[in-house]
Amino acid sequence: MQFVQNFPFITIILSLFSGPLSSILDGKKAKKINLAVITVIALMSCAVLGFVIRSGAPYVYMMGHFPAPWGNEIRVGVLEASMAVIFCIIMLLCMLGGVYEREEELEETKQNLYYVMVNLLLCSLLALIYTNDLFTAYVFVEINTISACGLIMIRQNGRTLEAATRYMIMSLLGSGLLLLGICFLYDLTGHLLMSNIQEQVAILHQTGMYNIPLLVSLGLMSVGLAIKSALFPFHSWLPDAYGYSTLSSAAILSSLVSKGYIFLLAKIFYRVVGFDMVRDSKVVNVLFVFGIAGMIMGSVSAIQENNIRRMIAYSSVAQIGYIYMGFGLGTTAGVIASIYHIVSHAATKSLLFVAASGITDASGDSTRFQDLTGAGYRNKLAGVAFTVGSLSMVGIPMFSGFISKLLFAQAGMESSHKLLLTLIALAISTILNALYFMKTVIRIYTPVSRAAIRKKGFRNITMKENKQKSAALVCFIILNLILGLCSEPIIALFRSGLEMFS
Repeated sequence: MQFVQNFPFITIILSLFSGPLSSILDGKKAKKINLAVITVIALMSCAVLGFVIRSGAPYVYMMGHFPAPWGNEIRVGVLEASMAVIFCIIMLLCMLGGVYEREEELEETKQNLYYVMVNLLLCSLLALIYTNDLFTAYVFVEINTISACGLIMIRQNGRTLEAATRYMIMSLLGSGLLLLGICFLYDLTGHLLMSNIQEQVAILHQTGMYNIPLLVSLGLMSVGLAIKSALFPFHSWLPDAYGYSTLSSAAILSSLVSKGYIFLLAKIFYRVVGFDMVRDSKVVNVLFVFGIAGMIMGSVSAIQENNIRRMIAYSSVAQIGYIYMGFGLGTTAGVIASIYHIVSHAATKSLLFVAASGITDASGDSTRFQDLTGAGYRNKLAGVAFTVGSLSMVGIPMFSGFISKLLFAQAGMESSHKLLLTLIALAISTILNALYFMKTVIRIYTPVSRAAIRKKGFRNITMKENKQKSAALVCFIILNLILGLCSEPIIALFRSGLEMFS
């Protein structure tokens, strides 16, 4: 075994132990350790990605070198390593973009606790990406939930406490259903290791035994993870959680946390149950219907909002719907489109939250639309960044969102009985996206008199005033353009990763 093959395990352990270390440090030192850990893990993940691309095959790492059922193991392929790299890059940019807000909004004595939660969240995301054991995945789902809840409520005002309570209630419901599904599957197969479960499920499916219990188990796990990832209509916790938490928390929650649950669902479909059985079970049809409902209703709710952060939050409901619609198509092309949209949405939604923060900074910290008039002139970089994110969400060529919608349309072509509904949903959702995003772009670039600006106490913000946020915005814009203009090698990478996924 080459040394680089140990990196996935090392990254999980590194992020896990950096959490308790941050708890005994002050906020500034904890921040430095957090940024250093994310950077190191990103570099190690890049090395792992390079290794699996060169080898052309996944590998299994047994912790303690004990095989199942006594030991635990992680499995690393192109798709897992790609997700680890992308998640680390986006988390690093989210943390850089929200440095000023964290120092302003959090009590000094609680800043180190914030970095504890972020480190544990990164640990759980990496574990969900790499683990090959279903119960271990459940354990880290709970760690993910607790960490995310801490990120929401750490400001400890009325809004965030209420949002954290709603989030915890819905997450516990989803976790309970997921655990029930895992218990049923363990009772049927006698295994927790994903590869062993898949072998037993294939035998049961071929013999026709326990088809209904298997379907119930699959349905429980799918619904549980759908609730945790805020699929419509289980999204009621999301607007307040994203809208009133700190900037970094909102960006991380919207771009990464729900994607970890969705990636775990993809692993269950491919590496636990088998995608052929998932397609035959008709569970994909349920996900398809609720995905389309989320695409439409999330956008309708966003149009009705008068708060820019809550508008972006409701937009996430629509984008999560896209991902589940892709799974619901029941084709490999649909899954690839969903995986690409996981990355596209993660990069774009975090860009929008950071850019919206820059716009509100130039508008007296107001998030109301009537106060954002002309904000694109008062904070030029934030205005450009928000415009880029908006164009991507609408699906304008050159940006990542266009590639996502193109992939979904192409995937719909391979599913004849769902083609018309897919294309109609994409068209309606795109029009609705344009209504609320372009409305906002027009408002921030609507000129306003200097007298009105002075009267309201607004001010101009330059790139040098908040260098870390400016650097994060520039990097997010570049990342979005890379995903939009250099999509072919990225799609080919995801396709090869999906082929070795099972």
